[in-house]
Amino acid sequence: MLKGFTTVFIKELKELIRDPKILVSMILIPLIMLPVMGFVMGYAVNSVEDQSQNSTLMILNNDHEDWSQQFINYLSLAMNVHVLTDISPQQVIDQNLLAEYGSTQFLEIPQGFSQNMTLHINGDYTITTNVNIYGVFQGGGMFSDLGSTEVAAYVNAFNRAVAPDTVLTSHSTIIKGQVQEGIDPASLSMLMLSQSIALPMTVMIMIISSMQIAATSVAMEKEEKTLETLLTSPVDRFAILMGKVASTVIVAGIAAVTVLIGYSYMIGSVTMGIPDTVNVDLVALGLVPSTFGYILLGISLFVTLLSALALAVVMSTFSENVRSAQALIGYIYPLIFIPSIALMYIDLNSLPIVIKAILYAIPFSHPMIASKAVIMGNYTTVLFGIVYVTIFTIIIMYFASKLFSTEKILTAKLMLKRETKKKYNDTN
Repeated sequence: MLKGFTTVFIKELKELIRDPKILVSMILIPLIMLPVMGFVMGYAVNSVEDQSQNSTLMILNNDHEDWSQQFINYLSLAMNVHVLTDISPQQVIDQNLLAEYGSTQFLEIPQGFSQNMTLHINGDYTITTNVNIYGVFQGGGMFSDLGSTEVAAYVNAFNRAVAPDTVLTSHSTIIKGQVQEGIDPASLSMLMLSQSIALPMTVMIMIISSMQIAATSVAMEKEEKTLETLLTSPVDRFAILMGKVASTVIVAGIAAVTVLIGYSYMIGSVTMGIPDTVNVDLVALGLVPSTFGYILLGISLFVTLLSALALAVVMSTFSENVRSAQALIGYIYPLIFIPSIALMYIDLNSLPIVIKAILYAIPFSHPMIASKAVIMGNYTTVLFGIVYVTIFTIIIMYFASKLFSTEKILTAKLMLKRETKKKYNDTN
């Protein structure tokens, strides 16, 4: 019933194994990409641990009595602390003291702390005291802005050591240099996580799908010999290239607009879906992109997608058929996957300068970087990304124009065949 199965099976298996493009895209790239993604996740967790161990907790002591000193001594056993006296939270921000002492959070001990502690310890359990934890919102991310949670845990440990439910904590967040009372930075970061994940995932899928479509379009022309006929026709070759690129421009523009519409709807849904008990108004906090921010984000998406499509068109001209074109495009996937995954979980500003430079150098990183930058009002970073990706696209288009103006676009696969034939003759 399966006569000849073994022969056909071995033949097909050898062809697949001998194809270097399939070997690289299906075996080697996953072997490289998945460990890198694991490294990114591990780095995100370790960076939070290192930050919590090495960072300094600033304490604003406005009480100056015995219990406040005991409280400070207890915290200093677990954390690096630096005590300031008679200063307000806004003064800390205005004087940039957080950056000076290498801290992203501080705790305020209010006046009357020791008096309330003494009354509670002496039996008046209706009286409690309060400390306020301030944290800097850094743009969101799964493992970011967790310092306030750790400080709150140490305060609870102090309660257990002295008297239950004596010291209560309240949280405030510093957003764009302004104190927002009653908002926990860790909770705010988790709330913003949906934005941090949704847009990179959407952009990643959009870029990969568009590159596959563009590469398949050119590869089919080569496979069916229609590209050779088109190039030998009395049509300017640069016009042929621009015709293909112009169609990709339309696709890129439509895709960028649709992503922006979906992204805007998603943010609106998240904002409307917040329970009233959470008491977080993202619009009032300035954590929703402005109209100018949406425009810049749309331009960043457009030029990035255009660069990806142009790159797909160029790479597919070196393929012999649709299968090899898809394999060639697979070489680009790590440059799309890794930045997307990394920027979902890690705050870019917390990375070493070398890794930051690498992410900035990858053109497909910039829409993800722009999505967080426009929320924080950092338009300079977005403009830099637009200029950089535009230059990258111009370089790709220049290379493509040179390729289309010569016979290399037709001889690339013929040279490959001659080399293969030569190797076959040498073997025999």
